[in-house]
Amino acid sequence: MARGRGGLAESAGSGSSGPMPGPLPGQFPGRFRPMRALRVLLCGGLAAFLGCAAAATENENPRFGVWRLRSDAPPPQINIMTYAPHGEKGMSITVASTNAEGVDSEWGYVTEFDGVFRPVRGLEDSDTAVEIVDDRTTRILNRRGGHVYQIIINTLSENGNRIDNEYVRFDEEGKITRVNRATYDRIEGD
Repeated sequence: MARGRGGLAESAGSGSSGPMPGPLPGQFPGRFRPMRALRVLLCGGLAAFLGCAAAATENENPRFGVWRLRSDAPPPQINIMTYAPHGEKGMSITVASTNAEGVDSEWGYVTEFDGVFRPVRGLEDSDTAVEIVDDRTTRILNRRGGHVYQIIINTLSENGNRIDNEYVRFDEEGKITRVNRATYDRIEGD
C-alpha cells in the first residue's frame, strides 16, 4: 500500500479503486501494530477477569454453609446455623431454631474475626466478639449487659463437615459455672 495525501492509504491490488482510510500523521506515536494492540487488549481483559474472580473468591471460609445441631430431641426441635460471607473477610452468622413447643426464634451477628464486640440481632442487650485461634478454631465471646457470660471454642473438623463447640459459662465474678458441648453437621455448602 502506498501512502496517499491526507493520511489515506491507496489500495493496491485489492479490487478497490478508491482510497482506504488509514491513520493520520501523528495519530499513533511510532508504528501502529494491530496484533500487538490485540494482545494488549486480550491480556488486559484476562487480567480484569482474573481480578474479578479473585475478588469474588477473596472471602472464602471453610465454615460457609448451613449446619444442623446433632440432637436426639424429637421434632419439632431443630437448630440450624448458617455461615455466610460478610464484607471482604468477615462472616455473617444466623441461628434459627424451633423449640419443643414449636416456637421459632432467630438471632445472629456479623464478625470480622478481629475480637471486636458487635451487636447480636434478635437478642436484646447482647453482643459478640470472634477471634481466630488457628486455621480451624475460633473463640467466640458472648456478652450481655456488658458482662461476658459465655466463651465458645468453635472447632472445624479436618474434613470440614463437622463443627464441635465447647460452651464455657461464667457467673458475674468470672467463675466457670457450666461446660457443655455440641456438634453441628454440615447440611449444605462447601
